[in-house]
Amino acid sequence: MAYIDLQNDLPGIRGPMAYRPETGGPLNDLAEILLHDENNTLSRGERELIAAFVSSENDCFFCQNVHGAMAQYYMDWDMPYLDAVKKDYQSTPISDKLKALLSIAGNVQKGGKQVTPEQVEYAKSLGVTDREIHDTVLIAAAFCMFNRYVDGLNTWAPADRQVYVDRAPMRAQQGYANAHLAK
Repeated sequence: MAYIDLQNDLPGIRGPMAYRPETGGPLNDLAEILLHDENNTLSRGERELIAAFVSSENDCFFCQNVHGAMAQYYMDWDMPYLDAVKKDYQSTPISDKLKALLSIAGNVQKGGKQVTPEQVEYAKSLGVTDREIHDTVLIAAAFCMFNRYVDGLNTWAPADRQVYVDRAPMRAQQGYANAHLAK
């Protein structure tokens, strides 16, 4: 049960966003730009994976499962593979570029000053662009905020992870803009 009366029974971040649509709207617009916008050299799946990874590191059940399901959908992965990536991305068969970006995102999750020049230079040596580094840092920072919003209000989340997988195609089609208005 949420710590405050959100005046709705929506799960996770959807509850507080519906409670305060004047703040929910801009937050969803940010998620739309960061995760769903076509004007990006990182795929939607890669961006969703960054969000899911940071949410996993923050132990935010709702966000890691929503965005994990989205990454699964876009990357055509199953849940055990996604779980393996979140647990130990260095040992999974994903691109070195994505490993470098997850390393940066993981350090942002610990604290922005934890990102090192060596991490950035290594990523650049793999062909990662300044824009991709920027977006990775912003996704990681935004999801630290989103995770704390969800967990700081003690919102509820469906325990069945398949619920998130089942909703992923709809969310992929609709995106995040105006998601705070959906019931």
